[in-house]
Amino acid sequence: MDKADRFNKIFNAFILIGMTVVTLIVTIIKLRDAQGGTAALPLIIAAVGSLCGVLANVLSANGRLLTFLFGLFDVTIYGVMCLTGAKYGNAALHLLYFLPMQVIGFLQWKKHGAGEGARVHARRLDGKGWLIAGAIFLAGLVAAYFILCALDKTEAAGVVRVLVLMDALSMMCNILGQWLLSTAYMEQWIFWIGVNIASVAMWVLTLRQSPDSSYALIYVVKYSFYLLNSLNGLRIWLALSRPGAASEG
Repeated sequence: MDKADRFNKIFNAFILIGMTVVTLIVTIIKLRDAQGGTAALPLIIAAVGSLCGVLANVLSANGRLLTFLFGLFDVTIYGVMCLTGAKYGNAALHLLYFLPMQVIGFLQWKKHGAGEGARVHARRLDGKGWLIAGAIFLAGLVAAYFILCALDKTEAAGVVRVLVLMDALSMMCNILGQWLLSTAYMEQWIFWIGVNIASVAMWVLTLRQSPDSSYALIYVVKYSFYLLNSLNGLRIWLALSRPGAASEG
């Protein structure tokens, strides 16, 4: 085992164990505060979804096909939680887009060599691909922001509605990141880094505005770990997308 493989195993263990321990601690503390009330069930569901999600993220960083099995549980649970928390952009994104994309991604990754111990054959965008992705991102961000501003009734109007902007930014990074993930492009990780930064900011703001939102703290923790994992994913996929890169391992 070379140094890169050793580092990757240690890093994966850190993400998985760290996320599990922190999620359990936060869940136990919040359950004690909830005292078995109606907030307990959403908290437990959010914790389970977060653990499925971090496992899916670690697997995707390593190019493994099981990404989409655990991703199926994660996106379903997260979509429902966003819906109850008035994050309509992310709710629609996860339930109407991410959910079917798990099936598409599974089929596409098998087509590109993933399965039976083999990693997916990663690709890179060319100049034209970058222009198309950038144009879709900017146009979608502007459209999503104004649509979500019209739908959102929970935040006072201002020059820039920060919580709505974070929701729209996360939404567009998610759309492009998921598409590039399902089609096995390395550049997905640039968008996942954007997703994770925007999501941490969004849930921190939610927690500040609504301290009783017990599940919000779990999502702050979840996306903090995701951010670390996405940086490692970028490192791995830069190697996987090089010509002649080995898919085994």
